Amino acid sequence: MTKRIFVTATNTNIGKTYITKLLLREYASRGLKVGVIKPIETGVINGYAEDAEELLEVVKELNTKLWHLEAEDIAPITYDIAAAPFVASNNTPLDLKKILTKIEELEAFCDIIIIEGAGGLYVPIDEKYMMIDLISLLGAKALLVTHCSLGCINDTLLSKKALQERKIEHTVAFNCKEGDENFSEISEPYFLKTDFRVLKLSRDIDIICDVLYNL
Repeated sequence: MTKRIFVTATNTNIGKTYITKLLLREYASRGLKVGVIKPIETGVINGYAEDAEELLEVVKELNTKLWHLEAEDIAPITYDIAAAPFVASNNTPLDLKKILTKIEELEAFCDIIIIEGAGGLYVPIDEKYMMIDLISLLGAKALLVTHCSLGCINDTLLSKKALQERKIEHTVAFNCKEGDENFSEISEPYFLKTDFRVLKLSRDIDIICDVLYNL
């Protein structure tokens, strides 16, 4: 049965597309047939879905059975405005069937599907659904990506609690960027003291993929 892993984050601009590509490459290196989808992409200017195009290029390189795909297969729902889908779509109801159809089409050629979310967990999609709901609706496990700058303790714990309350199986990964050198002094001590497993994308991508695959 094809595994589904949903990449979410504590906020926008944490690096979900970058991380999705890392996961694709790592799983492909293990001999798995990979697929990818970003169900909803906003900020699509003149029909060009930047994230979808990036993901399409990588997945075609890694899985030759997906050469027939186009960007609209990767991002089946797009909106012009760079805002929460609720706002960007003027509260258009979520077309879940469209997303599921694309995922099922991918699964015919894949062992694992990486699903990239938009924004954080409580980004509103429409009146009924938030992004966190989409994880459950798609029957996926989650990778919660968090940052390493000041405030990451609060952001990480709040998002993790939300996933736990929804009983969504998940793991957490820290995306430390240039300028985050003080993470080890101002935030990491708390996580280590409380036995919170600190997995860093720059160091532990193999472990992260192992944990996700075995959830």
